[in-house]
Amino acid sequence: MTSPLRHAVGAALVLAMLMTPVVSLAVEPNEMLQDPTLEARAETLSKELRCVVCQNQSIDASSAPLARDMRLLVRERIAAGDTDVQAKAYLVERYGNFVLLKPPFQADTLLLWFGPLLILVVAGVALLMAARTGAPDDTDDLAPDMEDL
Repeated sequence: MTSPLRHAVGAALVLAMLMTPVVSLAVEPNEMLQDPTLEARAETLSKELRCVVCQNQSIDASSAPLARDMRLLVRERIAAGDTDVQAKAYLVERYGNFVLLKPPFQADTLLLWFGPLLILVVAGVALLMAARTGAPDDTDDLAPDMEDL
């Protein structure tokens, strides 16, 4: 490789590494359950539940105080003997389907599933309408002898 090309490739790699998100789990050691099997279940559930403050992070990855409370709640439910389904249902009962990173496909979650597509369709129709109308013809305002210029 030539020297400028080598520098460009190196710069691109550095930029790509800087843009790569670093995932750090926010679970603190004092939150963890002593039983490794129960802790593994809690971690799995925590990755499926949305932080209601951060909204695009799981409670497992969020360092928000509410996410910590939700992680502790999951661990309490599991330690109390709840199944994964029961623990998840408890959180859905408290926070609604929004707490699930993969909400169920049902009537009250249709907007979550089809909202992005609806926005895309509306934007596409608006762009098509704008393209069809085109730019206004400004030659109407010109004097007859100026139209040829």
